[in-house]
This record gives sequence, C-alpha cells and structure tokens, in this order.
Amino acid sequence: LSSNFIFNRLRLLFLPSLTNQTFSSFLFRSAMEDEIELKTAPADFRFPTTNQTRHCFTRYIEFHRCTTAKGEDSNDCERFAKYYRALCPGEWVDKWNEQRETGTFPGPL
Repeated sequence: LSSNFIFNRLRLLFLPSLTNQTFSSFLFRSAMEDEIELKTAPADFRFPTTNQTRHCFTRYIEFHRCTTAKGEDSNDCERFAKYYRALCPGEWVDKWNEQRETGTFPGPL
C-alpha cells in the first residue's frame, strides 16, 4: 500500500473534518512530540581516525571495570554501556561476554 493511501484512510477514518494540510501538520506535531533523541558516543581524542574498533573495545573495557569497581547496579557505569553499545557490533559484544564468562577475555579487566 502506498503511504498516500494510508495517509488518506487515516485522515478520513479519524479526522474527517480536517483538510489534508491540517491533518499533515497534526501528524507532524504528534510525531515530533513522541520523538526519541538518539545519541552516540562522544568524540574521543584518543581515537582520531575513522576506524573506531579500538574505541569500541576501550569503552567495553571501561564499562566492565566500572561495574567491577562500583557494582553491577551502579548508574555511574551506564554511560559507558551506552557508548560501547553504540560503537560495537553485537556479535563482538556477544563473543566478548562469552570470553569473560569462560575466563579467556583478552583485555585487561
């Protein structure tokens, strides 16, 4: 189905008295009110190149060092978790988690 078709059906179904332009602005405002702000890890001068592999690995290690020092439930460590989750592919994180569980993780934790 085309987006115009769906758009017109929604307009007629829910708000039959509104014009297309009024309904468009209504949808836009509604979408903007519910918008979620997405952020990634901030730039880090230690990693100036576009290859962010080392940056990802370092943030992963920082998160686990923080949880070791402050406890699993510490909110102080949450920013490191957000950083490594934004930078690292999920397959890498899964592999590193398995390696930590088996004691074969290559990084300094």
